[in-house]
Amino acid sequence: MDTVKEVAQRAKIAARELRMLTRDQKDEALRVIAARLKNEKEFISTQNNKDLEVARADGTSDALIDRLTLNGERIEAIANALIDVAALPDPVGEVVRGYTLPNGLQVRQTRVPLGVVGMIYEARPNVTVDAAGLCLKSGNAALLRGSSSAYNTNVALIDVMRKALVEVGISEDAIALVPGHTHDSVTELMQARGLVDVLIPRGGASLIQNIVNNSLVPVIETGVGNCHVYVDKDADLDMAVDIVLNSKTQRVSVCNAAETLLVHEAVAEEFLPKLFAEFKARGVTVHGDQKMQQHAQTADVEWLPVSDEDWAAEYYSLDIAAGIVASVEEAVEHILTWSSGHTEAIVSSNSPTISYFTSAVDSAAVMVNASTRFTDGGEFGFGAEIGISTQKLHARGPMGLTELTTTTFIVSGNGQVRK
Repeated sequence: MDTVKEVAQRAKIAARELRMLTRDQKDEALRVIAARLKNEKEFISTQNNKDLEVARADGTSDALIDRLTLNGERIEAIANALIDVAALPDPVGEVVRGYTLPNGLQVRQTRVPLGVVGMIYEARPNVTVDAAGLCLKSGNAALLRGSSSAYNTNVALIDVMRKALVEVGISEDAIALVPGHTHDSVTELMQARGLVDVLIPRGGASLIQNIVNNSLVPVIETGVGNCHVYVDKDADLDMAVDIVLNSKTQRVSVCNAAETLLVHEAVAEEFLPKLFAEFKARGVTVHGDQKMQQHAQTADVEWLPVSDEDWAAEYYSLDIAAGIVASVEEAVEHILTWSSGHTEAIVSSNSPTISYFTSAVDSAAVMVNASTRFTDGGEFGFGAEIGISTQKLHARGPMGLTELTTTTFIVSGNGQVRK
């Protein structure tokens, strides 16, 4: 088996080729990959079933099984996402700013690829295709290290994509699986400074913090999703019910699902019976404060006393932490204390309240009268995403093509020398 270093060296060579490709060449490659994925649905599903059988035998939770599953419908979806990416503008070569200095020098800051992008991620094999496609479109080589739980699926996906690259005359090393099943291969990837230009971890808090704290390669930090929905005293309560239900229950295994509900005390008596009736029907468990207990018991919804661990939790399940607040200021203070900086939502018709909330909350995305589930590269029009960054440097929020580029200053003169 090749070593991580050998694979990274080949990826670096491939990255030199990729940065010279035209948009048409990259788009053709993406469309050919999409077609091959659709044609190989049965093969990919068979390999995915192997991973699912092992996961079920190991007692893996239903939420993680859902993240691991890649059936025919989902394969079609990720293939179509590549076609969407192909239709997007190419960020490479875009002039970020340009101007002429008094001495006649023309300065242009232009977008260029990062180079070799390493991805370390858990469970979700759709990330394998999303990351590879976005890297290819932005002129980067992709080094992919998924979890062992999805190993068979990832091997199949990368095999299909590499064959498509060969078909269109692009080096297959532009998309590569990091060899190895153990943590040793992750460690080697984190130490490949000079071969790998950036690492992007995507998964649970422990995975992300391990890479942030120990990597020698620069890291773009993605974050866990402890997302909040605040229902204000001036909210449309029917709208609020729909938004909370969608945010919490539409798909619980994703990072943009809501994990905490905050309700203004002025509307709690009217709002909570409506919401809790829906929670009961869907099997949602409320981890609530004392003010919430009576409402939960009256509605006969499952209730547990909330703890600090609950306020900080990313559940990946039909559980939600919930509290009643006296003001938008109290809601914001709670969010600033417990949020992971991913996505927060406010439901309100009061413009000053909305303005205060959006200004005071310090997260990658803030939704106004909309579900937290919209924080997603595809929903934002990026075609797909390589992750959702909760840091504040270079990239923040859903990371699409632009976030996978850096810039070069091109300075053109006619013989100027500095005095």
